[in-house]
Amino acid sequence: MKLYTVHARAPRPASVPSTHAAPAGLPVLLAEGFSWFAALFGVFWFLGNRLWWEAALMLALSVAAALLLPEAVDGLALLALHALAGFEARDRLRARLVRRGLDFQGVVVAPNLDFAWFRLVETRPDLVATI
Repeated sequence: MKLYTVHARAPRPASVPSTHAAPAGLPVLLAEGFSWFAALFGVFWFLGNRLWWEAALMLALSVAAALLLPEAVDGLALLALHALAGFEARDRLRARLVRRGLDFQGVVVAPNLDFAWFRLVETRPDLVATI
């Protein structure tokens, strides 16, 4: 089973008419855990997910490790940097969603993304109500 965090704008209160409130949009489900793609592709994964600062930091640390460290440890340092990127990737995506105004709304446990959507619709229909 996997854990998926649910990020969405807060549902509009019943007292606010739908014509006066901005549409909430669909929630975003984000899987927990290690990101192999971020670990393997590093800077390119961060750029592809529009995490500009993280990509710049990883590029700067990679260049610094390659230029400043002795050859005996620079490979190990780069391996550790990519492992750290894999562990931190999903947290950086969550932070980006919060910056975009999508608040944390809960956790869904499911074997895959399709079942996660099904369980979200069952438990929180207010988040997935269409406009």
